[in-house]
Amino acid sequence: MELGQDFAFLERQKKIPVDSIDYKLDLLFYHRRLRRLLAIDLKLGKFKPEYKGQMELYLKYLKKYEMQPGEEEPIGLLLCSEGNTEHIELLMLDEQNIKVAQYLTVLPEKQWFIDKMNRSIAIARELQDRKETE
Repeated sequence: MELGQDFAFLERQKKIPVDSIDYKLDLLFYHRRLRRLLAIDLKLGKFKPEYKGQMELYLKYLKKYEMQPGEEEPIGLLLCSEGNTEHIELLMLDEQNIKVAQYLTVLPEKQWFIDKMNRSIAIARELQDRKETE
């Protein structure tokens, strides 16, 4: 329920066997409205480039062996405990079916939330201004 009503939990530690090697995907969900699988991998520390290759392997496996007729291609979410955006930008992950986000291991101070909210509002206004000028 934390993710929203359209998510259905499918599996934890999903076994992905490739060439006699068993990989384990942390969480597998299905999103009803998007009609696609969502693979979530949890990582400690900062994002590393090798995480992209691992997620690509998982998504290709899910597409080949788990995807049902009428579904869209699976998407992947890498949740890292620390952020580092330049790696993500250089790998152009925002243009693929792989997204990266940071999760919190400790509840931050109130000011952190205020700063995040103000930044989100500024981005939303910027997008709205662009949309109105087009």
